[in-house]
Amino acid sequence: MKLGNHLKTAGLAAGIAIGLTGSAFAQVVGIATGQQGSLGYNTGQAVAKVANQEAGITARTQPMAGTAAYIPLINNGELDFGFCNAVEAEYAFTGSGNFDGKANPDLRMVGVMFPLTTGLMVAADSGIKTIDDVYEKRTELRIASEYTASTIIKYYIAGALANGGMTYDDLKNVPVSSFVKGMEALGDGLVDVTLISLNSAAGKKVNAKLQSRGGIQYVSLDDSPEGQQKFRDFLPAASIVSMKANPKIPGLKEPANIIRIPWVMVTNKDTSEELVYKMTKMVAEHNKALGETFGAFKRAKVEKMAPANKVPYHPGALKYYKEAGIDVGQ
Repeated sequence: MKLGNHLKTAGLAAGIAIGLTGSAFAQVVGIATGQQGSLGYNTGQAVAKVANQEAGITARTQPMAGTAAYIPLINNGELDFGFCNAVEAEYAFTGSGNFDGKANPDLRMVGVMFPLTTGLMVAADSGIKTIDDVYEKRTELRIASEYTASTIIKYYIAGALANGGMTYDDLKNVPVSSFVKGMEALGDGLVDVTLISLNSAAGKKVNAKLQSRGGIQYVSLDDSPEGQQKFRDFLPAASIVSMKANPKIPGLKEPANIIRIPWVMVTNKDTSEELVYKMTKMVAEHNKALGETFGAFKRAKVEKMAPANKVPYHPGALKYYKEAGIDVGQ
């Protein structure tokens, strides 16, 4: 059975009644998520919980294999909401990147849930500290590639390489299946360069495994105007951010310029304006409750919920942002 816009609970096994007269049932909102334990799953669980408790939205999560599985369903109107990073949203909308030839023109942006921070990582004793160092040693370096089960990851890496005037072809490619496998490959000595998210559990394991080599260290990107432009030409929805040294965070024994990507909620162009308005308002005004359910929401900044993106914003989201005085496209 489809989980389409305004699903009726009469069609759900659980059937959730509301306190109205007669036999009326609440209409259920379908929220696509990743598999249990994933970022998408945890985000969706938090949003569904707080939407039910605080916004009068009867929401039901639908775990799926990942963004490649559920973004087309949102585009088709079979699911109401879902999550992905802002780079992937653009790729899905335009039919480029990891959605090459598979455009989803009916996708619409709701807004940013919280930022994701990641970057190129090496062993601390590698002698590599900056993207210029990678360039100098590029022909001898092995880098995690392909990411057959996490296809968006290779584009983040390619964007970082573009910042240094390189492509994957300049390094020795070592195919991996997933984001985690790419991280583990660094710890196992199979690659010299990979991508690791800031303070991630998998990154901490790699750091522990490489203690004899000083742990792990982020590769600092070029944040000059020229370097920023090279990066944004490749990943316009992402940005380079400067991180201070923090010995408590693996990879930040020294300051580094790394990658920040918004984690966003998307919907279908025909989802009702009232529903999208209520969902946007809930996310913006109940951040504390969301953060108590899933800690990543504590990194959210309401004033930065609506950055520029190739995916048009849904009218319901725009209505809330105008009402709240939040700049769109900044």
